[in-house]
Amino acid sequence: MSIQLAEHMANFAECGNQQRIILKNGQMLQGWIMEINEDALLMSTGFNEKSGHDNWINFDEIDLSRLEFWDIREQHWMTWVMPD
Repeated sequence: MSIQLAEHMANFAECGNQQRIILKNGQMLQGWIMEINEDALLMSTGFNEKSGHDNWINFDEIDLSRLEFWDIREQHWMTWVMPD
């Protein structure tokens, strides 16, 4: 993909204390974005070492119109809009 998209995803990762993404196949992932490169992000899901999973997800697998983060002040999921 592009460095610009990676930078946008880094900004998304800094929002809230958890992120939720929907993949193009309809699967939803919720957790913490741990690492980002030019083509993908590493998302840690689950609640502990036994049930948690770390997944590398290519940007082209993500529905970029369906990104959400948990807003700790408002105490609900907020939609994150990809800048133009």
